[in-house]
Amino acid sequence: MNETRRALLDALADGPIEGPALADRLDVSRAAVWKQVEALREAGFGIESGDDGYRVVEIPEYGAEAIAFGLEAPYRIEYHDQIGSTNDRARELAETGEADLVVVADEQTGSRGRLGREWIGPSGGVWASLLLRPERPPAEIPVYALAAAVAVARAAREAGAEAVIKWPNDVLLAGEEPTQRKLAGILTEMEGEADRVSWLVVGIGVNANVDAGALPDGATSLREATGDVDRRVFLQRLLETFHDLTGGDTDLHAILDEWRALAATLGQRVRVETPGETIVGEAIDVQFPGSLVVRTDDDERVVHTGDCEHLRPV
Repeated sequence: MNETRRALLDALADGPIEGPALADRLDVSRAAVWKQVEALREAGFGIESGDDGYRVVEIPEYGAEAIAFGLEAPYRIEYHDQIGSTNDRARELAETGEADLVVVADEQTGSRGRLGREWIGPSGGVWASLLLRPERPPAEIPVYALAAAVAVARAAREAGAEAVIKWPNDVLLAGEEPTQRKLAGILTEMEGEADRVSWLVVGIGVNANVDAGALPDGATSLREATGDVDRRVFLQRLLETFHDLTGGDTDLHAILDEWRALAATLGQRVRVETPGETIVGEAIDVQFPGSLVVRTDDDERVVHTGDCEHLRPV
């Protein structure tokens, strides 16, 4: 989507606006305004022209322009009906210098999860990858995954699903432990040097308007929990929350309190498989930038990465 189209969507989202005012705001001719309005109509927008100017009366269900319309976060949207992996596409765009862009797809055919696990991405889900270039040291980057989990859980709760977070960034449907089922997962990828981040991709997969029967064992969907959701609104809320938590010079440490408030892991007996050992104990806290503190029978351990399993109480 070009910058003029995005500026037009922002202007229309503010309410009725006359053609001359639109032309001045976009710094283009009135003919160019008309051309862009017609393009939006072809994309599925219902746009009326009255005495008070152009007014949006209908918004498409999904797509780049639909997601961008009214989005209160500084991200551009690239949309695909079908793609292998939104993360792979975001990495390609990173190599061309792009930033502050979200790759969105209706369906993914070659997606993957954490630790190389297969991730199914059927039509109807919310599959999105944010491409960022944060001016932060690489050591702080793990907290972005926690912020994404918070953003997903909040959007799910707004849609009526009792979502909680399992360390570090799986979003589950709340229920009796340890049988909580997975609603969403997050996969981050980064390239950089010791003291700087070249780019960061935050991949988010949410089982939204998907039949639970089409998903692997242990997974569920928003359709099963609450019925179908408006994916456009869901993704907008997710992106806005993520930007509020991470944008600009925001204090990233504040993300931990937001994560704790939604965490299902804290207070649970857990087993964490790390690259070198298995740690079993009670999860008691999370430390910046996202390490889990586990109280074992012998001492307290700080786990930086690993696969966490909730255990039944002894």
